[in-house]
Amino acid sequence: MPQKPDTPRESLDDLLTWLDPNREVAISIYMDLRFVLSRIFSWNRCADPQGMSDETFDRVASKLPKLKETFEGDPKLFFYGVANNLIKEYRKKVKSFSPVEFIERSVHPPQEVEEERPDLREECLSICLGKLTAEKRQLILSYYSKEKQAKIVHRAKMARELGVSPEALRVRMLRIRAALEECIEHCLDEMEVKGETD
Repeated sequence: MPQKPDTPRESLDDLLTWLDPNREVAISIYMDLRFVLSRIFSWNRCADPQGMSDETFDRVASKLPKLKETFEGDPKLFFYGVANNLIKEYRKKVKSFSPVEFIERSVHPPQEVEEERPDLREECLSICLGKLTAEKRQLILSYYSKEKQAKIVHRAKMARELGVSPEALRVRMLRIRAALEECIEHCLDEMEVKGETD
């Protein structure tokens, strides 16, 4: 499935507000959702997990005006429902040229691959951090270096030192983290393919 252009900033802002009124909490939910959706699509052997994650967010964003009025409960459940529909659509498209046994197998991720992922993820994180510029690497590591109240104070200090607002800093970190997680997913895919051919 081809990737669409990035969601417009206004739509992203509305989406974050719907996820949680607290901007920092909303961004954290957003990033966690992107990671979980990508894994769901990977487990279901979809060809483009990142692209399908983008499509999920685009579809939810397009329904947002109505969702704000009618949807009750945890917003994440709606994302999972949209993702499930996308998987069904994807399977219909590939059914004509994919063996039946492949589709049946795709419902359950191979256990041995899943057991390897924590170690592989740590290795890929190290590789992908190395691909960042020194400035971005230092920023992202510093941003996530503290916890609880110390985290809030530290991030406010970072924003002051950079001469930007805390919100602008969060958006900058969101972009760096999104690029980092995309790199990690590509790295994991490459390592798993390599493991299958060894």
